Amino acid sequence: MKKNNQVKLAVAAAVLMNAVPAFAQSSVTLYGLVDEGISYLSSSASKGKTSGGHSQVSMVSGVWMGSRFGLKGSEDLGGGTKAIFTLENGFNATNGALKTSNTLFSRQAFVGMANDSYGTLTAGRQYTSYYQLLAPFSPTTWLTGWSGAHPGDIDGLDTTFRANNTLKYTSPTLYGFTVSGSYSLGGVAGSTNAGSSISAGVQYAQGPIGFATGFQRGNNSNSSGNVWGANSTMQDGLDSNNNGAQQGLSAVNNGYAQNKAQQRFAVIGAYKFSQGFDITASYSNVQYLPGILSAGLFRNEAIFNTGGIVMHWKATPVLDLALGYAYTAATKANTITDAARYNQISASQFYSLSKRTGLYSVEGYTRASGKTLGSGGTSVINATATVGDGQNSTPSSSRSQVAVAVGMIAKF
Repeated sequence: MKKNNQVKLAVAAAVLMNAVPAFAQSSVTLYGLVDEGISYLSSSASKGKTSGGHSQVSMVSGVWMGSRFGLKGSEDLGGGTKAIFTLENGFNATNGALKTSNTLFSRQAFVGMANDSYGTLTAGRQYTSYYQLLAPFSPTTWLTGWSGAHPGDIDGLDTTFRANNTLKYTSPTLYGFTVSGSYSLGGVAGSTNAGSSISAGVQYAQGPIGFATGFQRGNNSNSSGNVWGANSTMQDGLDSNNNGAQQGLSAVNNGYAQNKAQQRFAVIGAYKFSQGFDITASYSNVQYLPGILSAGLFRNEAIFNTGGIVMHWKATPVLDLALGYAYTAATKANTITDAARYNQISASQFYSLSKRTGLYSVEGYTRASGKTLGSGGTSVINATATVGDGQNSTPSSSRSQVAVAVGMIAKF
């Protein structure tokens, strides 16, 4: 009898245990990296001048990859659906400062739902569909944005382009194809267009072949186009005066800063050969549309076309080498008959000490020619050089610029 009672109790316990609902699995991961190096910047290979009149040697953070830390998590909701989030901060390892003023999670801050069969929907500050699908074949993958982005990163193929207030959907991959679309709400009272941005992309990756194409438009939240408004979704954050900082402003496009909208189209193709060698080729078309009150000579659409090629070779299991060339040409407009042109050569070397730690060196040279509009679009000036997008705030005062950096990266 006692034995029968024990059996009954065991059976009852098993039934109760099976009746308890299974708790969803969840995980949160802390991750990041620190990238620190030393750079040399020269405005002219022959004269050794920079925008301040002298060559410059300095410590620099985030040459190979932007220094960052972040949290990402997921929770299994059942039926193949997960809740996901990412919070990612960019910082300057040289002095510990935030990468973007007044913004804690300047790189990414979004939440969403993901399903292997239906795709992923996210909301918050994040990369647009244009960048997300082009990024795997971007010239910055091995050349880095600091010295290898197309001059000034005018076409937004580096990681600096994120959008606030963004809803993004990305499909699951089917037969090698992935599609994505994003829309960023401007949030301007009385207008659904002002400050908004829209983006779409298509990617194919199957075997050794890959390609992607994308389109992106960002609208000024100031409808006149005279000042890039603080509510514009396509911006890096806020400057010291709490004004919206127009994203990607450099010596290449400085004269067209007072625009009502920016449009970008790009297509990139890639092929992986044997022996660890791969090659990518890219084309982009970027347009700056003048506003009603655009200052000075900026009265007509300004268009920049860029073509580039990158060759990457994994020479050994721990050594990666890359070499690239890019050519950017503006079209004739706004009283300019000798339009600006930029030739850029970039190279990189990366040596892996382990899966998480590596040493690198990068080199870039840009030569400018022709004419462009100066700051505010008030005058026609000689086009000046800027290497990649690492020198957007320190452009050359002459036609040429050389940028070299060596450093170390540690991931966690």
